[in-house]
Amino acid sequence: MIFFASASANQNDLVEREVREAGATEFRTGSGGVEFEADLETAYRFAMWTRCATRLLLLVHQNTELESTDDLYEHSLTLPWENWLNPKMTFAVTENVTDCRWIRNSHFAALRLKDALVERIRMKYNGQRPDVDRDNPDIVFHLHVNRNLVSWYVDFGGRGMARRGYRAEQTTAVMGEFLAASLLYRSDWYKTLDTDRRTLLDPFCGSGTICIEAALLATDTAPGLIEPYRFAFVKLPIHKEELWQRIIAEAEDRQKEAGCRILGWDIDPKAVEIAKRNAKKAGVSSVIEFAVKDFTKTQSEDIETLGEGCVVTDPPYGVRLNEGRDITSKLYSQTGEVLYNIFGGWNACIICPDSQLLGYIDMKPDRTNLFVNGGLECQAAHYHIFSTEQRAELLKKAQLKREERLSQPLSSGAQMAANRLKKNMSSIGKEMAKNGVTCYRLYDADMPEYSAAIDVYEGKWISLQEYAAPASIDPEDAKRRLDELILATERVTGIDLDNIYVKRREIQKGANQYVKHGKPTESHFFIVNENGHRFSVNFQDYIDTGLFLDHRPVRKLIETMSNGKRFLNLFCYTASATVYAAAGGALSTVSVDSSTTYLDWAVKNMSINGFNTMNHFFYREDCLEFLRGNHDTYDLIFCDPPTFSNSKSRGTFDIQRDHEYLIRSCMKHLAFSGSMIFSTNYTRFRMNEDLGGDFIIEDITQSTIGEDFERNSKIHSCFIIRHRTKPAKQVFSVKTVRKITRKNNFPKEI
Repeated sequence: MIFFASASANQNDLVEREVREAGATEFRTGSGGVEFEADLETAYRFAMWTRCATRLLLLVHQNTELESTDDLYEHSLTLPWENWLNPKMTFAVTENVTDCRWIRNSHFAALRLKDALVERIRMKYNGQRPDVDRDNPDIVFHLHVNRNLVSWYVDFGGRGMARRGYRAEQTTAVMGEFLAASLLYRSDWYKTLDTDRRTLLDPFCGSGTICIEAALLATDTAPGLIEPYRFAFVKLPIHKEELWQRIIAEAEDRQKEAGCRILGWDIDPKAVEIAKRNAKKAGVSSVIEFAVKDFTKTQSEDIETLGEGCVVTDPPYGVRLNEGRDITSKLYSQTGEVLYNIFGGWNACIICPDSQLLGYIDMKPDRTNLFVNGGLECQAAHYHIFSTEQRAELLKKAQLKREERLSQPLSSGAQMAANRLKKNMSSIGKEMAKNGVTCYRLYDADMPEYSAAIDVYEGKWISLQEYAAPASIDPEDAKRRLDELILATERVTGIDLDNIYVKRREIQKGANQYVKHGKPTESHFFIVNENGHRFSVNFQDYIDTGLFLDHRPVRKLIETMSNGKRFLNLFCYTASATVYAAAGGALSTVSVDSSTTYLDWAVKNMSINGFNTMNHFFYREDCLEFLRGNHDTYDLIFCDPPTFSNSKSRGTFDIQRDHEYLIRSCMKHLAFSGSMIFSTNYTRFRMNEDLGGDFIIEDITQSTIGEDFERNSKIHSCFIIRHRTKPAKQVFSVKTVRKITRKNNFPKEI
């Protein structure tokens, strides 16, 4: 017989291993699972032992020559369904259709198969027909269509394949048993299970699924033993009870003592009680130690008797439990701190659908695996947590390596770059220190041979942005010069090579200009200070760090102008300007950006500065759409648009072409006595002369260029724009008002 064992995304290799262990020798791993040849004994053994397969199907028939749903019906009518089904049985049909030109509706195809099944049984049993039962059928048939290949299957395993039967109760958010087992297989705990017998801890155990699956693995208990008659095949005509009893006895003989400790903690007493009852039903309650504990308050004495072990867990996250972003990010941050400070020498495996939340763990994973949990693509990050002794040894090795590197003489080119950096440190660096500025630009392509910008953050980190070399420059020469500049930067600033983050900044056009610098697999956020305010920056995952250093004087200006004002920040990015406005005493602030990522970042910046009150608003919306749909008035507006952007709703935006429309739109929302600060980084920007006739426009560019950017006075252009005269009040006739009311379906009262 030919079977198909379906697998969750990226878990085919685990199911293939289980197929081999069951005794199958002929198999093929493809999209969605593993197809294998087996007799009934091998199929029973696979069903008994599989931990990762989600479904086990038995092939009935295949055809590649059908061309319509009518063909599907006619061909299905010729198959011997009476070998599987009789009028006293109930049945259901499931389907999966991929890339088939003649099936537009997969449910309709399943309906045609159902009709053929019923008609075939009616013909064989003198008009009697079986009933459909979608909830609890005696037998399930599956239609699988992939392009022109049509396959008819009988569901051999049934729902029991993915549901062990021990989870009579569960918490709000649960992980599937097969996914928990797959996660354990990927973990470092399983890799050392037969040798080290290390402790396993799930500190967010919920209904206990990970702990129970770990106990089944540790005791070599087959999942099929929990409820051996839950499988669909026990109702099939081909079932052989004596053979199944032999497979059960074989599995029972393999059970053994666990040999390791398995612990499940949760802050919710109700969840712990549910986990205990589930473990009892699974027959492993004696193997697992459940307790009510707040993992974020773990102390060294809580684990001192456990030795070294492995944390495998699925912490709560906002999407799953509808929690606020601040709550979940704080939880992940605290989790990382506890792991780092308390669990030295342990390994950890943490699964989460949000790579930014994993970033709050603040450790670099050794490796990652991709899973799909409840329809969400998740990342399982694996960490080794170094002990105090290991950290000391690594630090010692790093220090020796650094000393050896610094003892080497610089090349002539690197020495030339170092000399220039020393000069800048003695001038720009001293001036910044004198003014209390800790984040500034040290170097900006001061020498044509070394074309890059070097920004210093807090004297701890360097963001080195290499400007792309012209096509005429040999790539090897460009790489050599970059390496020389990096070495010179470390030598002069004293900032370790590991804290020098290098990116290439290219001149881009069109839609590519503001594309994210790769999809972040792990976030690296640090807190920096500027004029008494704190900001979150990221040197690795995005093109920009989150804080435009050239706007430092602009932000200070906003702070001085904000007291008692209603402030609007358009294209707000990470809302650093909004922080200054709030600190300056703004009555209210509104921050608008089309990016969810940047708005989350903006909320974080406001939060770490203590601005969490209800008068600060954030809108994820295209700024031009916001201006068209919003009717509020503001006393101070900051508008720093991109040079180019595009949107599905409005097409492209070009700063030189469209700035007049943008500014006029903003001015409609500016109070008569208010001010608008307009800034752009487009180096060839020219303000439209027509705007000067309608508004008072003051070019304040030079006063907003800090000392560290004076060598590049075209880094941005900045203007203050005010109303020239008070706008006249619009008056509409009664006829016009009635027309507007009818068109917009307003109530008559309005």
